[in-house]
Amino acid sequence: MINKDVFHGFLQAIHHLPEMAQPDALTDAERLGRAKAVMLAKTDRGLALDLEACVNCGYCSEACHFYQSTQDPKYSPSRKLDLLRRVHARESSAFAPLKRLFLPDITLEQLKEWQELVYDACTECGRCSMICPMGVNTARGVNVMREALFEAGLAPLELTAVAQEQAGRGTVFGVGPDELRQTVDLLRAQGITIPLDEPQADLMLVSTVIDVLLFQDALAATARILNHLGVRWTLRSAGFEAANFGLLSGSESLQKAASQRLIDEALAIGAKTVILPECGHAYPALRWEARLANGQPLPFEVLAASEFVGREITAGRLQLQPPQDPSRKITYHDACKLARHGGVVDEPRAALKALGMDLRETTPTAEQNWCCGGGAGVFLINRAEGLRHQAWGIKREQIDATGADTVVVSCGSCRLNVMAGAEADAWPTTIESVVEMVARQLPE
Repeated sequence: MINKDVFHGFLQAIHHLPEMAQPDALTDAERLGRAKAVMLAKTDRGLALDLEACVNCGYCSEACHFYQSTQDPKYSPSRKLDLLRRVHARESSAFAPLKRLFLPDITLEQLKEWQELVYDACTECGRCSMICPMGVNTARGVNVMREALFEAGLAPLELTAVAQEQAGRGTVFGVGPDELRQTVDLLRAQGITIPLDEPQADLMLVSTVIDVLLFQDALAATARILNHLGVRWTLRSAGFEAANFGLLSGSESLQKAASQRLIDEALAIGAKTVILPECGHAYPALRWEARLANGQPLPFEVLAASEFVGREITAGRLQLQPPQDPSRKITYHDACKLARHGGVVDEPRAALKALGMDLRETTPTAEQNWCCGGGAGVFLINRAEGLRHQAWGIKREQIDATGADTVVVSCGSCRLNVMAGAEADAWPTTIESVVEMVARQLPE
């Protein structure tokens, strides 16, 4: 069960994040120059093609939860790349000398305006790219814009504060190795075996700040599943934090540093598999973006917790007891980074079907499912609260239409946003996680 006081304390801590940020002391010219330098450096052949291929048809707006919930044209996904498109046109396109004659340069004021568009009003969910007839990868362009704004010292203070904390102290929201050990001791006191800092293991489990602080039941459930399977596994206190605030804020160097901590620990113990917690953005950060120092692919497999559990059930290695309430109506919310970006669609559903309950799909579902509205760090941006809640309304209506009494999630950020939305709306639907539901039906 989630301790409401701890949950509200976490929300209150978010409100104080701007006070912790250490802003960069840059001149206006330096900010503009840094932003443009990043845009130009990141505009490779693929991104240039995306920027030039957009025909302004507007289809992407039909797929965007921020546009659909507000009907404000400034939130159209294609518009979010306008500054990046202009810099490319003026500086690196085939007709750049001609474009500079009539296309004005971007300004610092416009960069500040675009902060809302690429941070507050975009979860990089990728839904717009799926509907785009030209195949424009808007999410990637938005990520480049975030990198440009971060380098210019214009990232939201909330994300800047946590990114600086993770880089400087190795903690997130004050959670580090000591806090992990305290949580492990607490769970061990409940009779759950949790290996910590074992020198060798086939499987390394990583966690996240919100599991240590809030969703300890999810960490306990994952441990129980691994113990039931009899695998040789461990947590590592020197590299357990899956949350990557370099990725969320737009700092490539901080993103790589956060991933490297996990990679180093996995290599040190000879892990064949790394299991990520129920954390959406941690999945692309380690599975798709991370590399060894020499640029080679990681020598171990990276799986999301729901992905791993679904595989084990499908392979017959993990079997569950019948449910106490087979008539319970459940639906599943696909986390964007897992399903749309990572293809983790069938595995969570295999786990949920094995529960033996009444599983009802949303419309649309799977890769086309609507975003919760709080991903990519948007949940932490205080000024985005109203906009985020409007976007959440689409998700709420989609879940309500299934008639389910429980929504199951596989991402802690989604869970936080759904919990906040449920509290604000007095929404009665129960919110559960995949691993917790599976662990409840493990054979005795």
